[in-house]
Amino acid sequence: MDTLVKLLSDINGIVWGWPMLIALAVTGTYLMIGLKVIPLRKVGYAFKQLWAGREGKGSGQISPFNALMTSLSATVGTGNIAGVATAIFAGGPGALFWMWAIALVGMATKYAEAVCSVHFREKDSDGNTFGGPMYYIKNGMGDNWKWLGGTFAVFGMLAGFGIGNTVQANSVADALNSTLGVSPIVTGITLAVLVGLVLLGGIERLAKVAGKLVPIMASLYVIAGLITLALYVDQIPSAFSLIFTHAFSPISAAGGFAGATVMAAIRFGVARGVFSNEAGLGSAPIAHAAAKTDSPVRQGTIAMLGTFIDTLIICTITGLVIIVTGAWTSGETGSSLSTLAFSTGLPGGEYVVSFGLAIFAFTTILGWSYYSERCTAYLFGPKSTIPFRVVWVVVVPLGTVLSLENVWLLADTLNAMMAIPNLIALLALSPIVFALTKEHFTNQK
Repeated sequence: MDTLVKLLSDINGIVWGWPMLIALAVTGTYLMIGLKVIPLRKVGYAFKQLWAGREGKGSGQISPFNALMTSLSATVGTGNIAGVATAIFAGGPGALFWMWAIALVGMATKYAEAVCSVHFREKDSDGNTFGGPMYYIKNGMGDNWKWLGGTFAVFGMLAGFGIGNTVQANSVADALNSTLGVSPIVTGITLAVLVGLVLLGGIERLAKVAGKLVPIMASLYVIAGLITLALYVDQIPSAFSLIFTHAFSPISAAGGFAGATVMAAIRFGVARGVFSNEAGLGSAPIAHAAAKTDSPVRQGTIAMLGTFIDTLIICTITGLVIIVTGAWTSGETGSSLSTLAFSTGLPGGEYVVSFGLAIFAFTTILGWSYYSERCTAYLFGPKSTIPFRVVWVVVVPLGTVLSLENVWLLADTLNAMMAIPNLIALLALSPIVFALTKEHFTNQK
């Protein structure tokens, strides 16, 4: 077992190493340049489309707004709380700058993913639409590349049970046990029942739950963070100074902080940023393919807001709270560091993190259930949907009571491997993305 774990750890170090981080950054930069910086120039347009997309028009099962909420339900999670803290612990305050950098180019990547997903999606006999990297690889790149789409589906199906299910359930159980003393098995059974009730209704019910829960939970977390920052408003300028200074220069040890090089700031900032917003991994376009829309580009602009909201707003607030309260020098890491920061800056702040983590993780279980379900259906056909949902619900309580260190390692590795076929497809199909974008905005004029 130790040999297997070491092998898996070595593979993880490769797939989340510099080659992958560079591939994600280069792909995003290439797409941003090819799109003439439209993902940044059209943020206002994107928010208008999001507001107008509460109902949607065209084929699809869910509104464009709920498609974004479904994708956000999967991306807004432990990465926004524990992931940011881990990046700052390992890379220093400068890591936050590199999270911003990868998020900005990641908006172009997320945009391209959604454009391809809607453009190449398929429709079944009941009028239901579905898509994602496996479909835009098959329908966009031709039969010779179907194996690549199948490879993505295998990684997505398996990764979901780890990073989107057991790991999240474990996070909820740990948060509620440490804060309220709730038994993990009670949390696990309760979670399984709630997840099962949502999944019975398929993507429509899942999207409705996400459409109501995600805006509420994100808003409450952001408000708590802004209140904390208001209490430390005099520390904000020095916090930004730390972020920008140490994005390009090493930082010495301070208190419990062990110090960090510029390379550490870049690596952990980029890696945790991608882990949080999932731009380039190919997960979010699976949700956007179900949107009621007649325009791949319009849905693409809505999709890119997922990265904007996840990293540039929510992760930024977490990072700033950790820095302005001085908690980053404590030697704590992960969710413990975020908990310390909020409890230091705000009375009852530990409850903000615990409940935020619990709700974020719950919605991640819901969002990833759909991603893995669609990957499973691609591989084994629509008849696999009900058995998949049963297994998914049964696995939830197991995650609350098992040691998941190795499961996390495997899931994290599979998550990164999803990006390989997806990035290949995005680069191959980029001329189509550029052409569709040019046509759409020319017609808008």
